[in-house]
Amino acid sequence: MVVIPKIRGFICTTAHPEGCSKHVADQISYVKSRGPIANGPKKVLVIGSSTGYGLSSRIAAAFGSQAATVGVFFERAGEADNTATAGWYNSAAFEREAKAAGLYARSFNGDAFSDAMKAEVIEAIKADLGQVDCVIYSLASPRRVHPKTGEIFKSALKPIGGTYSNKNLNTGTGAVTEITIETANEDEIAQTVAVMGGEDWEMWMDALQSAGVLAPGVQTFAYSYIGPTLTWPIYKNGTIGRAKEDLERAQRALDKKLAPLGGKAWVSVNKALVTQASSAIPVVPLYISLLYKIMKEAGSHEDCIEQMDRLFRERLSNPQPDEAGRIRLDDWEMAEAVQGLIAKRWDEVQTENLSEISDFAGYQTGFLKLFGFGLEGVDYEAETNPVVPVPSIP
Repeated sequence: MVVIPKIRGFICTTAHPEGCSKHVADQISYVKSRGPIANGPKKVLVIGSSTGYGLSSRIAAAFGSQAATVGVFFERAGEADNTATAGWYNSAAFEREAKAAGLYARSFNGDAFSDAMKAEVIEAIKADLGQVDCVIYSLASPRRVHPKTGEIFKSALKPIGGTYSNKNLNTGTGAVTEITIETANEDEIAQTVAVMGGEDWEMWMDALQSAGVLAPGVQTFAYSYIGPTLTWPIYKNGTIGRAKEDLERAQRALDKKLAPLGGKAWVSVNKALVTQASSAIPVVPLYISLLYKIMKEAGSHEDCIEQMDRLFRERLSNPQPDEAGRIRLDDWEMAEAVQGLIAKRWDEVQTENLSEISDFAGYQTGFLKLFGFGLEGVDYEAETNPVVPVPSIP
């Protein structure tokens, strides 16, 4: 079949297998061009490894420090008349590249929140690797089934304490409009924390530690975002922010639990980027479009792979934590000069000048790349087979 992008709202319902493969190959090439990562981890578990920061973490670990990697994700395989999800194609491409490079790579597809998945991954680590010295937690899901109670939680992207109105970008039409979002109630706050907070990260680490598969000196990372004050009502001070606060609670708890191993838990605050998760958050796509233009012109723009390469290459051995103990990979984004320009252009931006003062085109390009479209060297008019195996998944 010939695969074309079919966009519905903030998602693309198709993905291109060769395009996703090229996207993975480009990330691998970047890491390899930077040379070996000194003193990097050697056995890495990535929970949420198929797209965005999780995928780039797996790539940086494998091709930067020659690490054996285990990846966990929840993706859909392709069928004769229907494409797989981008994460499935990404994972298939990663495993092929890892095998060609002589690197161990094993993947698991299913509900990462479940006890069954945790048990299956632990048995694989015992059998194949013995222990892991790094655990990346990068899950992004709109819902979670609690493994103990069976209760289903659903996240809500809402402000807390009052209705919120601000500029917003319709990424389908390119129109700058105003959006008003009603305040979250207590149940919506609690459910968002249950989905996006730190409980499952703790459950994973507790299960791994109890099973004896965490190596001495193990480090674990979960990813977060803070952003500028203009996004705080919907992000830092909203329901997502409450979940991120719980992530930091979990980090402190894990620090104590890992102390007997000489281990350490970190929350890494990363840069705002076009990901499948960020595309769904009101206000954020407009902010990212403005941010991209400023940072690209300044020569300081990074995508997921540059961020994760910097994490593994520079911050594992020299974390440079902030006053709250967080690693800050958003440091270039939050520079005073960058945020000063953002604030100015935020006041000025409207539909008529969007293309002039923002990089909405770059936003759109980045979004399509997530699904394997718009990559150089890929023949998008050619027939392609949507059924692509992930080698380690039966």
